[in-house]
Amino acid sequence: MVQFVMPKLGADMTQGKLVEWCKKPGDRIKRGEIIAIIETDKANVDTESFVDGVFESVLVEPHDEWLPVGTPLAVIRVDGEQISKIAPAPSPVAAEAGAAAPRPAPTAPIPAAATEAALARLRISPAARKRAVELGIDPTRIVGTGPDGRITLEDVERMVATPVAAAAAEAPDKAQRMRDAIAATMALSKREIPHYYLSTTISLAKAASWLESRNAGRPVTERLLTGVLLLKATALALRSVPELNGFWRNGRAEPSQAIHVGVAISLRGGGLVAPALHDADRCDLDELMRRLQDLTKRARAGSLKSSEMTDPTITVTSLGERGVDAVHGIIYPPQLALVGFGKVVERPWVVQGQVVAQPVIGATLSGDHRATDGHRGALLLDAIDRLLQEPEKL
Repeated sequence: MVQFVMPKLGADMTQGKLVEWCKKPGDRIKRGEIIAIIETDKANVDTESFVDGVFESVLVEPHDEWLPVGTPLAVIRVDGEQISKIAPAPSPVAAEAGAAAPRPAPTAPIPAAATEAALARLRISPAARKRAVELGIDPTRIVGTGPDGRITLEDVERMVATPVAAAAAEAPDKAQRMRDAIAATMALSKREIPHYYLSTTISLAKAASWLESRNAGRPVTERLLTGVLLLKATALALRSVPELNGFWRNGRAEPSQAIHVGVAISLRGGGLVAPALHDADRCDLDELMRRLQDLTKRARAGSLKSSEMTDPTITVTSLGERGVDAVHGIIYPPQLALVGFGKVVERPWVVQGQVVAQPVIGATLSGDHRATDGHRGALLLDAIDRLLQEPEKL
């Protein structure tokens, strides 16, 4: 008998919200099967089971409260085990009803936009103020209909009942939570990881020519993009420098046997996520292109899987489409490295003693000096360069 707990879907996650159960008590489940949808500060995540067995019982029903990572949510009976009772975690409703149980913390604090001075001047009833805090709504955004414009409890409930207004109230708060989560993780990374940075310029003349030939006659929807070559080259290069593929845990480096490349994807509402392309080194380019398109689409729709959020062994980021020549990224803990690519530009290049114009790209590496040094990092960038000179072998 095991407990399914609020998972930690990334180094920056401290709490989550149970949105929906995808299984009901008595259902058989397989490892990797979706059993719940968990909301994080960045996205709604399809959370997978980590064992085979029977979905025995629910400890927490879906609700709007944020729960700490590690909170028991359900019980799973592993095949062959006998049923044993596990005390259910108190639900928010039960905690509120029980005199001895503490009331759960509010779902979100009043947004920073609602300054103390503004709140002090605000005409709002105590009940309305309390309800607004519980719902995470900025009271200064509510139009009061009471005497002299006083905000009543009905005004607060009306705002929540109006989908457009509620979405407008929630969006800034969610965006701020994501920004706060990213800030906390990046601050931790810079504080604890001794970064070293390397950069190089790679000719893409052969890759561009091969790509043009490969895409000739293909429908637009089936064409390969330069980005997929960069991802595959990085994944294959890690085979020769495995020290940069893995995690820093418990005071030591833990290289990973699998190569799961995390892809930095910007979200339409702001912020970013870096879910994994599993076993990227084993995929052919067409499959990797399809998987990249699918991953990007689901990331922006908020329907990623939990394994995609937790499994990346290295991250690749590119800001070339934004006109950036080079990006020196911050490592996403507990990973050991991050590879960055800039935009493809034409530059003078010496070929057999002749100066010609060639498409080139800036490539950078951010490495964890606790696990590797600049020499090993340079070998990785060199391996990426060599692989891109033989694109037909990717």
